[in-house]
Amino acid sequence: MNLNSIFQFLVPKDKKFFPLFEQASANLTLLAETLHEAINVPKTEREDYFMKIEELEAKIEEITHTTHLELSRNFITPFDREDIHSLIKSIDNVADYMHGAASRMRLYQVEKITKSIRKLTEINLEACQLIAQAIKHLKDLDNGHKRIAEVCKKINKLESKADTVFDKAVADIFENETDAKNIIKYKEVLSALESASDKCKSVSNVLEQISVKHS
Repeated sequence: MNLNSIFQFLVPKDKKFFPLFEQASANLTLLAETLHEAINVPKTEREDYFMKIEELEAKIEEITHTTHLELSRNFITPFDREDIHSLIKSIDNVADYMHGAASRMRLYQVEKITKSIRKLTEINLEACQLIAQAIKHLKDLDNGHKRIAEVCKKINKLESKADTVFDKAVADIFENETDAKNIIKYKEVLSALESASDKCKSVSNVLEQISVKHS
């Protein structure tokens, strides 16, 4: 048992980091929901959704910054400091790529939302919802270990599914699209969405690592 673990038995339950994790994951889920809503409205109505996505991404960055400040101020942490840093950073990365997908849709004036874009957005929304579920179990790792493992397994399956959707979508673009500008537009959006699913898996990996260490 390391020094940090010993001190955890002597101090009250953490009231700083867990709320920050939950705030970050709640905002991440809301961002994913907003992106999903944005692609299901006409192009002329998307601007309000894109602005909300920007606000949510900035909020998650702020939470990430606050978490790093708390790490510098607090000697005792609920689990290893590097794991806290990795968890909040990995959540921030998911938000960055989903925001990136929205920004590309906005910048490139993407009008037609393909089935692949819609499917990847749905996959990311489900993965973000699962991340929020798993993070709630971090407060009680003794009882939440199995649940975290189950949720992470689902996230990993979603990431594999996203890879398949992405590969097929890119193949279809090169086979059926003749306009070079459209090829670039759609590949950029698809790449950002697929990268977001990769980053969801990174969050899953960190959660599993924390869970195993404390099981």
